[in-house]
Amino acid sequence: MKELEQFLLRAESVLARVEAMLPARAPEVDWSATAFRWRVGRDQRGHLSAVAHPSRIRLDDLHNIAPQKQQIEQNTRQFISGLPANNVLLTGARGTGKSSLIKACLVQFADQGLRLIEVDKEHLVDLPDIVDLVAARPERFIIFCDDLSFEEGESGYKALKVALDGSISAQSDNVLIYATSNRRHLLPERMSDNEGYRHVDDGDLHPGETVEEKISLSERFGLWLSFYPFRQDDYLDIVRHWLHHFGVASSQFAEAEPEALRWALQRGSRSGRIAWQFARDWAGKHAK
Repeated sequence: MKELEQFLLRAESVLARVEAMLPARAPEVDWSATAFRWRVGRDQRGHLSAVAHPSRIRLDDLHNIAPQKQQIEQNTRQFISGLPANNVLLTGARGTGKSSLIKACLVQFADQGLRLIEVDKEHLVDLPDIVDLVAARPERFIIFCDDLSFEEGESGYKALKVALDGSISAQSDNVLIYATSNRRHLLPERMSDNEGYRHVDDGDLHPGETVEEKISLSERFGLWLSFYPFRQDDYLDIVRHWLHHFGVASSQFAEAEPEALRWALQRGSRSGRIAWQFARDWAGKHAK
């Protein structure tokens, strides 16, 4: 009996060591949340983490991008209704509302079953796992990839291509991908790409195919939305909107506008983001 007790003690010790080496169990997903982030631990295992306080920006808060807003709202409405809809690529000038537009879609349609999953570029290789995790859920999921661009050879590039249109398995009916980027073609384009027919030592035998590869990812998004820098009047319109949002009286707008223009000049940009930052600063300084 004594030998049996010793054996059991040794067995428990071995099991404890084995358990310590095993990866931790992924936490349960809080499916009551409307927004999630895909997080990857030190053991390289990913899991969905609920966002406790998702963005509350509304479509009405986004000014001077009416055509883009109408198109993405329509596409998202089709998606949550179970109708055919496209993956969306939003490209163009920084600070013009690309990311905010996607977040605003969540606010608009969350009560109709829309959910948002934010995935960092370095974790795009996990897209098949994310899709499998949500495929059986009744909600409709948008996978959100912000500020997306790749350097040549990055693993996430091919993973995203496959997820968009290229896997042997059919695309999940309840998942779309919405991505933003300052690059329309997502990969860097070089002058050498246009030298396809100049013969050099160890040159590309099929340079045209190299160029095709560089634009093939963006072409897999069915809907492209382009964003452009704002005119001065557009910028001031957005400033006034956010000043009102922060409780500034309309009688103070005329006083604020020259400062808003100087603020934009110092930043070298007239964008929605710059307008929002100015309004926060001005409203805070002039609060009663």
